[in-house]
Amino acid sequence: MVNLHGSTVLRAGRYFVPLLFPACFTLWMLIFFQPPTAILRVSFQPTLSLPEQRVVDATPTPALPERREIIDTSPSQPPPPLEGRETVIASPPPPPPARRAKTETPSSPPPVAVTTDRCAGRYIYIHDLPRRFNVDLIRDCRSLCDWTDMCKHLVNDGIGPRITRTGGVLPSTGWYDTDQFTLEVIFHNRMRRYDCLTTDASRAAAVYVPYYAGLDVGRYLWGFSNELRDALAEDLIEWLRSSPAWAAHGGRDHFLVGGRITWDFRREDGREWGSRLFLLPEVTNMTTLAIESSPWHRNDVGMPYPTYFHPSRAAEVASWQRAVRRARRPWLFAFAGGTRGHGTDRNVDSNGVVRDAIIEQCAQSRRCGLLRCGARGQRNDCYAPGNVMRLFKSATFCLQPQGDSYTRKSAFDAMLAGCVPVFFHPGSAYVQYRWHLPADHRKYSVFVPEDGLRNGTVRVEDVLRRISAREVAAMREQLVRMIPSIVYRDPRATSGLGLRDAVDVAVDGVIERVRRIKQGMPLSDDGMGLWYGYFHRQ
Repeated sequence: MVNLHGSTVLRAGRYFVPLLFPACFTLWMLIFFQPPTAILRVSFQPTLSLPEQRVVDATPTPALPERREIIDTSPSQPPPPLEGRETVIASPPPPPPARRAKTETPSSPPPVAVTTDRCAGRYIYIHDLPRRFNVDLIRDCRSLCDWTDMCKHLVNDGIGPRITRTGGVLPSTGWYDTDQFTLEVIFHNRMRRYDCLTTDASRAAAVYVPYYAGLDVGRYLWGFSNELRDALAEDLIEWLRSSPAWAAHGGRDHFLVGGRITWDFRREDGREWGSRLFLLPEVTNMTTLAIESSPWHRNDVGMPYPTYFHPSRAAEVASWQRAVRRARRPWLFAFAGGTRGHGTDRNVDSNGVVRDAIIEQCAQSRRCGLLRCGARGQRNDCYAPGNVMRLFKSATFCLQPQGDSYTRKSAFDAMLAGCVPVFFHPGSAYVQYRWHLPADHRKYSVFVPEDGLRNGTVRVEDVLRRISAREVAAMREQLVRMIPSIVYRDPRATSGLGLRDAVDVAVDGVIERVRRIKQGMPLSDDGMGLWYGYFHRQ
């Protein structure tokens, strides 16, 4: 039995021994080798889609630190937050905050608006004077002049009644019967509508004093005492000195406008004419504007005489300029005016001689148009705007000797008509209107010294005929371009019409002058040095 059993075992072992070695090898492999599941997950994690990420993140594995290391070393994306790692990994990184501010318009802050003050350095402060210095004078217009109806000429803010019957010489709009002594009223009403007014005197580039000095003194030029002529002017100075605006600079930033010639405000000792307004110490600190200035006083500046033209729009100026350019001019030269007496006054005697010579030469020439004023039956013709402008539009040159003083309104009527003015004394224009007329007088005028007319050695016609047509055309074109700066816009017109008139030019001149005074800079030369000798020959 035993042998049989042993042999059986040996036979079974013979079948199992060959299987033992593969089995052991398999068991050994199972024990010592683990499948690299986590490593494979980490290696392929960046390329998995979103569902697979959630599955991976739901399985706790020791590979998480390795995963963070891979993400942190990526230069193109920031470290993921603890929540929402999948989204951060699967989506492109968000733009930096600065880039988002540029590209995302709705969330961008509104741009900061840069505001500029167009009136900076141009503000004007107007003194609110008591009515007795301006408004009351107009209300008592009957007492302003014995021989002229000033009430008629002060309507329409000082430009007078509208001209309705011109005989086809003047346009139907923009023309008024304006008196030459109403400048201060026109100027004040224009300043009421100035673009850059301020109620704070400390911000002002200049301070305007709206005192109607010409209307005031004009009441007392004949038959009144000097005390009465000076009363209101002295009252004004007392009022100004008590104002805070005056105290700031002692009046050096102040200016006023006189509607008469400067000599009506410069009464010398022993004289019985005019007031002493411009000689008062306080006023010598101010800038004084008048229709004729003093060549010897630097604070005086000349303003153009008011003409008959007061446009409301730039289109009216352009239309008149076209009419002036194409006007037919059959007369070589023309003169409108009357004789002057040969009294004992040195200037009157000299002026009378020159006037007589001009009238005589014009009357003897077939190329001169003459409108004689003061002759019997012709005074009204000379004062009719249509007659004056018809003559000047028909002439190439217009003779402008001295008036009762150095200047005369006729010179600006002539320039308005495109007629080249012929002056015989530099005081008639060249040292007067330095803000409104070109410094080079040859660009717009002809100068013939008075001496040749006094001694009879000069014929005006011969002088004018030697001027070439080309020179005449250039001077006339200069005059046409000057028209806006020598006329006064209708004070009732709204501002901002693109029309820069004589008031705008004057205000800019005052502002620049005050600026130089405040900074201690020298004032501009008025050109008096070139003509000094002409003022000391008489």
